[in-house]
Amino acid sequence: MPELLLFVALAAGIVMLPLGLPGLWVMSGALMVHDWLAPAHAVGWWTIGIVTVLAAVGELIELVLAGRFARRYGGSRRAGWGAIIGSLVGAFVGVPVPVVGSVIGAFAGAFLGALAAELTRTRAVGDATRVATGALLGRVAAVGAKVGIGCAAMAWVAVVLLWHR
Repeated sequence: MPELLLFVALAAGIVMLPLGLPGLWVMSGALMVHDWLAPAHAVGWWTIGIVTVLAAVGELIELVLAGRFARRYGGSRRAGWGAIIGSLVGAFVGVPVPVVGSVIGAFAGAFLGALAAELTRTRAVGDATRVATGALLGRVAAVGAKVGIGCAAMAWVAVVLLWHR
């Protein structure tokens, strides 16, 4: 039964990720609580450490990808920072909309932040739109990467629990 509750919490963490919520950190916290409340079914501190490191890597990837994609699509460093800041602001502004507001806000914020930043550098709307599209694709890639990391963490925990049986 403790393992079932743990996997429900891990699955909830994965579901939170596309919504812009800290699902990887919820997964790490769920492992800590599980080890504390069910020591007979513990996954161990190595597993908790690995999942926590994966959560930190996921956050770093999320922070970097929108900006990198904006620059890959011809944008300036300013557009990269605009995408990052716009994504954070958009996620915060979108929170009042139930369920998907923070996702839409983060995607729109990455696009609009890169667009606004690039338009301050150049007046070519077509070029700025291409850069902003790159920032949006970077944000989508970041969400995909975090979901992949969450699935890998969940698989790791499953292997550890099956190994200890």
